[in-house]
Amino acid sequence: MSAYLKLDHISKSFRRGSTETEVLRDINLSIEKGQIVSIIGHSGCGKSTLLNLIAGLTQVTTGGVLLENHEVNSPGPERAVVFQNHSLLPWLTVYDNVALAVDKVFGRSKSRRERNDWIMHNLDLVQMTHAKDKRPTEISGGMKQRVGIARALAIEPKILLLDEPFGALDALTRAHLQDSVMQIHASLKNTMIMITHDVDEAVLLSDRIVMMTNGPSATIGEVLTVPLARPRKRLDLVADRQYIAAREAVLKFLYERHRFVEAA
Repeated sequence: MSAYLKLDHISKSFRRGSTETEVLRDINLSIEKGQIVSIIGHSGCGKSTLLNLIAGLTQVTTGGVLLENHEVNSPGPERAVVFQNHSLLPWLTVYDNVALAVDKVFGRSKSRRERNDWIMHNLDLVQMTHAKDKRPTEISGGMKQRVGIARALAIEPKILLLDEPFGALDALTRAHLQDSVMQIHASLKNTMIMITHDVDEAVLLSDRIVMMTNGPSATIGEVLTVPLARPRKRLDLVADRQYIAAREAVLKFLYERHRFVEAA
């Protein structure tokens, strides 16, 4: 049986003048439908580049990205990206920022009323219906990220790609949004791939954690399966042996890689 998403011997190099730098080398990974997979590693290991390859925003140098056995070589609505910077248009309301994506994808297949109902449904998923008429300058950073997630979900992507979506937020807001992501996943059973620097976030949210070696020429060092049942509640996991073991395994990998860099 074929994997839902397959990264098949991917390598990526960038050229500037006569200099060529290999960022990723021989990435092999299979992701099943409905999984949450985190990608973690030190700065410069090509995490965002890998996400951009899956999104079709960047072309692979060798190898291929296959989604349901179809090659990914350009952006498409079946893959939605939520960046650390919310990327909302400041002159549009919360509602209109989501409507922009909905109208683009469903302008011909849904009536105006259906599109309105769909926009409100997705704002409700992230608890932002109360702010639908506000502009980005009138809401908090966490609320902006909620709108960004709603906009991404509203195009019904097969895969939701999250590039450190909570990295610029305070700890409490980050925790609330992590809980929201788990609730959305429980409801939609969608496939998510998330880049993070936060070990606890990776263990809390993920079914598997992909740990990258240091760049340049980074590759997958280890893939850790997180054997925690869902739904997950952070307070219940504080003393959970499986949670602690998973956290220690990721920290050990990152520490050993960091020590290697320092010694080099």
